[in-house]
Amino acid sequence: MSERKSVERQTQWLRGVLDLAVLALLAESGEDYGYTLVRRLDEAGLPGMKPGTLYPLLNRLDSEGLVRSEWRAGSGGPGRKFFLLTERGRAVLAEQGPLWTEFARNATAVLERGMSA
Repeated sequence: MSERKSVERQTQWLRGVLDLAVLALLAESGEDYGYTLVRRLDEAGLPGMKPGTLYPLLNRLDSEGLVRSEWRAGSGGPGRKFFLLTERGRAVLAEQGPLWTEFARNATAVLERGMSA
């Protein structure tokens, strides 16, 4: 498989879990802003996130009431838009997180069987 096709496939995987991953990162930190979320996703093994993908997702999560955003003045620099997990976001993570985990575990089991055949 070409490098380009491999990256496209991995991008599709990320799209499937990105909203839950962002909710989980916000659950850990309590609040964060876009740049550090991109960095934390990369450090967590979900690389390649572009701000042009993350910010529309954060805005959608905000409009759905799963996160709330607030602008804060920067110390010596421009202001930053922080995102905070709402109770509704916690509830969605608590409900959907285990479902995704089970799905990923089942998909992994199928792949491992196929790779060892």
